[in-house]
Amino acid sequence: MSQMKAKFGRVAVLMGGASAEREISLMSGQGVLQALLSKGVDAHAFDPAERDLSELKREGFQRCFIALHGRFGEDGTVQGALELLGIPYTGSGVMASSIAIDKVMTKRVWMAEGLPTPRYHLLRRGSYTRQQVIAIPDELGLPVIVKPAREGSSIGVAKVAGYSEMKDAVEQAAALDADVLCEQFISGDEVTCPVLGSGDGARALPVIRIVAPEGNYDYQNKYFTDDTQYLVPCGLPAGEEQAIQAMVLKAYQVLGCRGWARADVMIDARTRKPYLLEINTSPGMTGHSLVPMSAKAAGISYPDLCVELLQLAALDYPAPNQSTV
Repeated sequence: MSQMKAKFGRVAVLMGGASAEREISLMSGQGVLQALLSKGVDAHAFDPAERDLSELKREGFQRCFIALHGRFGEDGTVQGALELLGIPYTGSGVMASSIAIDKVMTKRVWMAEGLPTPRYHLLRRGSYTRQQVIAIPDELGLPVIVKPAREGSSIGVAKVAGYSEMKDAVEQAAALDADVLCEQFISGDEVTCPVLGSGDGARALPVIRIVAPEGNYDYQNKYFTDDTQYLVPCGLPAGEEQAIQAMVLKAYQVLGCRGWARADVMIDARTRKPYLLEINTSPGMTGHSLVPMSAKAAGISYPDLCVELLQLAALDYPAPNQSTV
């Protein structure tokens, strides 16, 4: 038996799933699977949309690499099931996953901890009036960002430039989620920063600056075009990158994240103040994905990154005789 097989045992790479991000998850999962196999890990694909999670226990899987995105993948539900099965998994635990998937709850925690995030207004599907919708640009200014509170990959996100567009944008987001987040737009540099590790051992990786066509970093420009530029080194003024890394690390720790995550940040062009937008606790691992790109800039290859994340697989509540590493 190879050293890796002895160390990790039989590993399931969870991919696909039932969320709106299924297509991206399959791309991520295949990348992770091939990387782990290349390092000698006994890794196998497992799609929870096609197989019951109880089969993981029956088939003797000893660890899970979660390459699922969105609902039923990074929202604490799969994490809870794996806790019950007693199978260590990559990434954040139940509570951090369920908070981080909800952009409004995440903002509330960050604001309570004194971390900067854009001003916002929450609308609940079925209980808002036309007057409330029209009043939001007066409160937050124009343009306004409107998005579902619990979707990822820019799904359902609209940048509203005028009052007349508000109704359609809110309805579009409300079709995807009961909670609609209307957020102050920050004009300036868009950056992202991954974090690896847990607790005091967590570390921020190099910041990536994102330059999208016409400033529109949407689903298409994230995954299916080569027009978006990703700058690493990010080229920010001296001190700014370190300040963003420190802020993102704190944002990760106060939510109780572990394993890995990636936070998105906007830097106000006028004041140079950074604002936290959201944190992704199961980031993409596709050919276009940003965590592998940042890790590479830090000298960590894609296969080594996958092995490090697998090494960090853990349970929130390990059995007394169960190792968490």
